[in-house]
Amino acid sequence: MSKTITAELTTERSIWRSYLTLTKPKVVALMLLTALVGMCLAVPGALPVQQSVLGMVGIGLMAGSAAAFNHLIDRRIDAIMFRTHRRPLPCGDLAPSRVALFALSIGVAGFAVLFFAVNALTAWLTFASLLGYAVVYTMYLKRATPQNIVIAGIAGAMPPLLGWTAVTGELHGHAWLLVMIIFIWTPPHFWALAIHRKEDYAKADIPMLPVTHGEEYTKTSILLYTVLLAIICLLPALVGMSGTIYWIGSTILSAGFIGYAWKLKFNPTEKTAIETFKFSIYHLMLLFLLFLGDHYWG
Repeated sequence: MSKTITAELTTERSIWRSYLTLTKPKVVALMLLTALVGMCLAVPGALPVQQSVLGMVGIGLMAGSAAAFNHLIDRRIDAIMFRTHRRPLPCGDLAPSRVALFALSIGVAGFAVLFFAVNALTAWLTFASLLGYAVVYTMYLKRATPQNIVIAGIAGAMPPLLGWTAVTGELHGHAWLLVMIIFIWTPPHFWALAIHRKEDYAKADIPMLPVTHGEEYTKTSILLYTVLLAIICLLPALVGMSGTIYWIGSTILSAGFIGYAWKLKFNPTEKTAIETFKFSIYHLMLLFLLFLGDHYWG
């Protein structure tokens, strides 16, 4: 009897882990960090409790919904690619109908939280981001053009703006500057992964830049984008949005990203592409932590 109960509990935990996997928790966690920074930079003192807490909940739920819809729409592609073939849908852990219901439920719940407990502007902007990622990018751009991640990058770059509007109820140029940083960061981040998984994307017939234009062209593009990103990352200090802590830290991080891109272009090893991809994640995370440090202690 106890073995049966243990087996049932194990199965239940496995199902819930599968649902959690659908939401891409690591990606959503990074998005919520940037949203939190947007909130903190928007107000000079303490954050308003209701708008900040419920804003994070609503943004997180809708981001998880977009990720789940991405799993649902891409399930056939995911089954082909080595990187994604063990996701819940290709493995048969969850039925597509259940995933659709789950994605819709948490999306509606997130929208309701934002609309009724935060403000309508944040709710509709977050909804637009969900559509941009789950529909425009996943259903069309991903399969249509090698510039897919460039065009659709705006959807994934929105969390700092969403955080800003959650606590202020209005748009601001500084918030758009945070969006611009993530928008420019996105292509070199994804293209480094695309080089590492080039054969995967080719097998799935996804026109990522290394597949359509070759690795050397992509490496050059990554290097140029990291230089452009370094310039964009200086703008917050130049417009008085941040100070010395951010300026010094962002310069060091930009030099590191350019260094990885330079090595990828001119002196690569088998692991350089994936190392560049991993560094880009730390780059964005630490960059936004620098915003926080400079805002409160700079």
